[in-house]
Amino acid sequence: MENKTALITGAAKNIGATIAKKLHNVGMNVIVHYNNSENEAIELIKSLNDIRDNSAIAIQADLEKNEDCSTLINNAINFKKNIDVLVNNASSYYPTPLDQVNEYDWNKLININIKAPLFISKLLSKTLKKNNGCIINITDIYASNPLKEHSIYCISKAALVSLTKSLAKELAPDVRVNAISPGAITWPQDMDNKTKEIIKDQIILKKLGEKKDIANCVIFLVNDADYVTGQILNVDGGKTLFL
Repeated sequence: MENKTALITGAAKNIGATIAKKLHNVGMNVIVHYNNSENEAIELIKSLNDIRDNSAIAIQADLEKNEDCSTLINNAINFKKNIDVLVNNASSYYPTPLDQVNEYDWNKLININIKAPLFISKLLSKTLKKNNGCIINITDIYASNPLKEHSIYCISKAALVSLTKSLAKELAPDVRVNAISPGAITWPQDMDNKTKEIIKDQIILKKLGEKKDIANCVIFLVNDADYVTGQILNVDGGKTLFL
């Protein structure tokens, strides 16, 4: 994986940052996309470049805007002239109860969670094909078992599952496309303790996952899964067995 380059969207913090660190740790150059988290992105790439000079950059882009997606890809390719791995990690998540559903929330969740991965994959398809690269989409276990009062979010993640399988067919045999569906890895900021305990009780392994669990699966799909494409890997401690 040395001297190869990965673009991770939404990588300034949380799971995205852990993925970026893990890919960098195994020798890859990393491009950290961010929108509003500039300070975190700059701090992250500084720490990575301190380890290996000129091995990481940060690029700002609002993925709701087509022109920003194009600029992101142009700047990303200019970094090392090639992209070998795309991780579509950037995501927007919040509840949309039916009686509050509106066009603004529809556009925001759909644009970030499914439109951006589609168009970024399109823009990178040429360089990924040339390098026999791979795409990894970060979806959600609730894509197939919707979460109450999160209809638009769940629709967008279900569409991302479908996109994963569609791109796996369309970009084969040159590019592998897979997805990771996290379970309970990080809690939403406004979730109460009672709800957290209910969720943990439904996890067979009886514990919350860690960000490194997702990052480790990314490494597997990039480096050790040459005969795997079009697959959705649940990383949920067995929670989907209760859904």
